[in-house]
Amino acid sequence: MPAPQGFAYTVRGDEVVITHHGVRAGTLRGRRAEEFLAQVESGDAQLLMARLTGQYRHGNERDARRHPRNAG
Repeated sequence: MPAPQGFAYTVRGDEVVITHHGVRAGTLRGRRAEEFLAQVESGDAQLLMARLTGQYRHGNERDARRHPRNAG
């Protein structure tokens, strides 16, 4: 799976606003915003933002389950 792209974040006071290709995808406040900022320092920021906004699943999981390679 290709790595997520196009995510950015800005800190506004005690809020973290996450955008995807310039469109607001989510806002974090309080403890979640603090945890996000700590995790961004130590991990992959693009993947973290994709997971928090729900943009890392696109509906192909069901098709992949039926693929012959994944048949059990």
